[in-house]
Amino acid sequence: MARPTRQETQARTREDLLATAAEHFLERGYAAASLDQIAEDAGYSKGAVYSNFRNKDELCFAVLDRIRAERMGEIAATLAAGASLDDVVTAFGAWAERTIGDRRWTLLEIEFSVRSRHNEEIRSRIAAGAEGVRTLIAELIRSLADRYDVTPTMDPGQASAMLLGLGIGLGLQRAISPELSAAALTDAVRALMRPRR
Repeated sequence: MARPTRQETQARTREDLLATAAEHFLERGYAAASLDQIAEDAGYSKGAVYSNFRNKDELCFAVLDRIRAERMGEIAATLAAGASLDDVVTAFGAWAERTIGDRRWTLLEIEFSVRSRHNEEIRSRIAAGAEGVRTLIAELIRSLADRYDVTPTMDPGQASAMLLGLGIGLGLQRAISPELSAAALTDAVRALMRPRR
Protein backbone atom coordinates (compact mmCIF):
# COMPACT_ATOMS: atom_id res chain seq x y z
CA MET A 1 0.00 0.00 0.00
CA ALA A 2 1.40 3.40 -1.01
CA ARG A 3 2.20 5.94 1.66
CA PRO A 4 -0.04 9.03 1.62
CA THR A 5 1.39 12.06 -0.12
CA ARG A 6 2.14 15.27 1.77
CA GLN A 7 -1.01 16.83 0.30
CA GLU A 8 -3.13 13.85 1.37
CA THR A 9 -1.68 14.04 4.88
CA GLN A 10 -2.38 17.79 5.07
CA ALA A 11 -5.92 17.27 3.83
CA ARG A 12 -6.49 14.53 6.45
CA THR A 13 -5.10 16.78 9.20
CA ARG A 14 -7.33 19.65 8.12
CA GLU A 15 -10.36 17.35 7.98
CA ASP A 16 -9.65 15.94 11.46
CA LEU A 17 -9.24 19.44 12.89
CA LEU A 18 -12.44 20.67 11.23
CA ALA A 19 -14.47 17.73 12.51
CA THR A 20 -13.16 18.15 16.04
CA ALA A 21 -13.57 21.93 15.95
CA ALA A 22 -17.17 21.55 14.78
CA GLU A 23 -17.99 19.45 17.82
CA HIS A 24 -16.23 21.88 20.18
CA PHE A 25 -17.83 25.00 18.71
CA LEU A 26 -21.28 23.42 18.52
CA GLU A 27 -21.14 21.97 22.05
CA ARG A 28 -19.37 24.80 23.86
CA GLY A 29 -19.86 27.88 21.72
CA TYR A 30 -17.22 30.08 20.13
CA ALA A 31 -15.87 31.77 23.27
CA ALA A 32 -15.56 28.60 25.34
CA ALA A 33 -13.92 26.53 22.59
CA SER A 34 -10.16 26.26 23.02
CA LEU A 35 -7.69 25.79 20.17
CA ASP A 36 -5.42 23.85 22.54
CA GLN A 37 -8.24 21.41 23.38
CA ILE A 38 -9.36 21.13 19.76
CA ALA A 39 -5.81 20.25 18.70
CA GLU A 40 -5.38 17.75 21.54
CA ASP A 41 -8.73 16.05 20.94
CA ALA A 42 -7.99 15.80 17.20
CA GLY A 43 -4.61 14.22 18.01
CA TYR A 44 -2.40 17.08 16.80
CA SER A 45 -0.32 19.92 18.17
CA LYS A 46 -1.61 23.48 18.32
CA GLY A 47 0.94 24.20 15.58
CA ALA A 48 -1.08 21.94 13.26
CA VAL A 49 -4.09 24.18 13.83
CA TYR A 50 -2.09 27.27 12.88
CA SER A 51 -0.58 25.62 9.84
CA ASN A 52 -4.11 24.99 8.53
CA PHE A 53 -6.04 28.00 9.88
CA ARG A 54 -4.83 31.54 10.49
CA ASN A 55 -6.62 31.84 13.85
CA LYS A 56 -9.70 30.78 15.81
CA ASP A 57 -11.95 33.01 13.69
CA GLU A 58 -10.72 31.35 10.50
CA LEU A 59 -11.38 27.90 11.98
CA CYS A 60 -14.90 28.90 13.04
CA PHE A 61 -15.60 30.33 9.57
CA ALA A 62 -14.57 27.01 8.05
CA VAL A 63 -16.87 25.11 10.44
CA LEU A 64 -19.83 27.42 9.74
CA ASP A 65 -19.19 27.35 5.98
CA ARG A 66 -19.28 23.56 6.07
CA ILE A 67 -22.51 23.48 8.09
CA ARG A 68 -24.19 25.97 5.75
CA ALA A 69 -23.07 23.99 2.69
CA GLU A 70 -24.46 20.79 4.23
CA ARG A 71 -27.80 22.47 4.99
CA MET A 72 -28.06 23.95 1.49
CA GLY A 73 -27.23 20.52 0.06
CA GLU A 74 -30.02 18.99 2.14
CA ILE A 75 -32.48 21.62 0.87
CA ALA A 76 -31.41 21.11 -2.75
CA ALA A 77 -31.79 17.33 -2.41
CA THR A 78 -35.22 17.75 -0.79
CA LEU A 79 -36.41 20.06 -3.55
CA ALA A 80 -35.10 17.77 -6.28
CA ALA A 81 -36.92 14.70 -4.97
CA GLY A 82 -40.59 15.68 -5.23
CA ALA A 83 -42.94 14.39 -7.91
CA SER A 84 -45.13 17.48 -7.53
CA LEU A 85 -44.68 20.98 -6.17
CA ASP A 86 -46.89 20.07 -3.22
CA ASP A 87 -44.63 17.07 -2.48
CA VAL A 88 -41.57 19.34 -2.59
CA VAL A 89 -43.08 21.93 -0.26
CA THR A 90 -44.24 19.22 2.16
CA ALA A 91 -40.75 17.66 2.18
CA PHE A 92 -39.22 21.10 2.70
CA GLY A 93 -41.58 21.65 5.64
CA ALA A 94 -40.43 18.39 7.23
CA TRP A 95 -36.79 19.45 6.73
CA ALA A 96 -37.54 22.87 8.29
CA GLU A 97 -39.17 21.29 11.34
CA ARG A 98 -36.12 19.04 11.85
CA THR A 99 -33.48 21.66 11.16
CA ILE A 100 -34.55 25.29 11.63
CA GLY A 101 -33.62 26.30 15.16
CA ASP A 102 -31.08 23.55 15.80
CA ARG A 103 -29.89 24.96 19.10
CA ARG A 104 -26.18 24.25 18.68
CA TRP A 105 -25.87 25.58 15.13
CA THR A 106 -28.17 28.57 15.61
CA LEU A 107 -26.52 29.79 18.80
CA LEU A 108 -23.04 29.38 17.32
CA GLU A 109 -24.07 31.47 14.29
CA ILE A 110 -25.46 34.17 16.58
CA GLU A 111 -22.48 34.17 18.95
CA PHE A 112 -20.02 34.40 16.09
CA SER A 113 -22.06 37.07 14.30
CA VAL A 114 -21.98 39.27 17.40
CA ARG A 115 -18.20 39.36 17.03
CA SER A 116 -18.72 41.32 13.81
CA ARG A 117 -19.76 44.37 15.82
CA HIS A 118 -16.12 45.31 16.31
CA ASN A 119 -14.49 43.40 13.49
CA GLU A 120 -15.03 44.53 9.90
CA GLU A 121 -13.40 41.43 8.42
CA ILE A 122 -15.83 39.14 10.24
CA ARG A 123 -18.78 41.35 9.24
CA SER A 124 -17.68 41.34 5.64
CA ARG A 125 -17.22 37.57 5.51
CA ILE A 126 -20.55 36.91 7.20
CA ALA A 127 -22.23 39.25 4.71
CA ALA A 128 -20.56 37.43 1.80
CA GLY A 129 -21.70 34.08 3.18
CA ALA A 130 -25.27 35.33 3.51
CA GLU A 131 -25.15 36.65 -0.05
CA GLY A 132 -24.04 33.21 -1.24
CA VAL A 133 -26.95 31.55 0.56
CA ARG A 134 -29.42 34.08 -0.90
CA THR A 135 -28.04 33.41 -4.37
CA LEU A 136 -28.51 29.64 -3.93
CA ILE A 137 -32.06 30.11 -2.64
CA ALA A 138 -32.90 32.34 -5.63
CA GLU A 139 -31.52 29.66 -7.99
CA LEU A 140 -33.63 27.00 -6.26
CA ILE A 141 -36.74 29.17 -6.62
CA ARG A 142 -36.07 29.63 -10.36
CA SER A 143 -35.46 25.92 -10.78
CA LEU A 144 -38.72 25.01 -9.04
CA ALA A 145 -40.62 27.60 -11.08
CA ASP A 146 -39.33 26.11 -14.33
CA ARG A 147 -39.79 22.49 -13.30
CA TYR A 148 -43.35 22.86 -12.03
CA ASP A 149 -44.48 25.63 -14.40
CA VAL A 150 -45.19 28.20 -11.69
CA THR A 151 -44.62 31.93 -11.46
CA PRO A 152 -43.10 33.18 -8.19
CA THR A 153 -45.20 35.97 -6.68
CA MET A 154 -42.07 38.08 -6.26
CA ASP A 155 -38.64 38.36 -7.80
CA PRO A 156 -36.51 35.33 -6.76
CA GLY A 157 -33.78 37.64 -5.42
CA GLN A 158 -36.23 39.44 -3.16
CA ALA A 159 -37.90 36.17 -2.24
CA SER A 160 -34.57 34.65 -1.22
CA ALA A 161 -33.88 37.58 1.12
CA MET A 162 -37.37 37.23 2.62
CA LEU A 163 -37.08 33.46 3.08
CA LEU A 164 -33.59 33.65 4.58
CA GLY A 165 -34.67 36.42 6.95
CA LEU A 166 -37.73 34.42 8.00
CA GLY A 167 -35.60 31.30 8.43
CA ILE A 168 -33.04 33.11 10.58
CA GLY A 169 -35.75 34.70 12.71
CA LEU A 170 -37.57 31.40 13.17
CA GLY A 171 -34.26 29.69 13.89
CA LEU A 172 -33.51 32.08 16.74
CA GLN A 173 -37.02 31.75 18.15
CA ARG A 174 -37.00 27.95 17.87
CA ALA A 175 -33.55 27.72 19.50
CA ILE A 176 -35.17 29.39 22.52
CA SER A 177 -38.66 27.86 22.18
CA PRO A 178 -38.30 24.53 20.33
CA GLU A 179 -42.04 23.90 20.44
CA LEU A 180 -42.61 26.76 17.98
CA SER A 181 -43.52 25.43 14.53
CA ALA A 182 -41.55 26.27 11.40
CA ALA A 183 -44.80 26.23 9.41
CA ALA A 184 -44.57 29.97 8.70
CA LEU A 185 -41.55 29.31 6.50
CA THR A 186 -43.31 26.50 4.63
CA ASP A 187 -46.39 28.69 4.22
CA ALA A 188 -44.20 31.46 2.80
CA VAL A 189 -42.73 29.06 0.22
CA ARG A 190 -46.22 27.85 -0.70
CA ALA A 191 -47.50 31.45 -1.09
CA LEU A 192 -44.46 32.34 -3.19
CA MET A 193 -45.21 29.75 -5.90
CA ARG A 194 -48.34 30.12 -8.06
CA PRO A 195 -49.35 27.92 -11.02
CA ARG A 196 -48.96 29.67 -14.37
CA ARG A 197 -52.18 30.50 -16.13
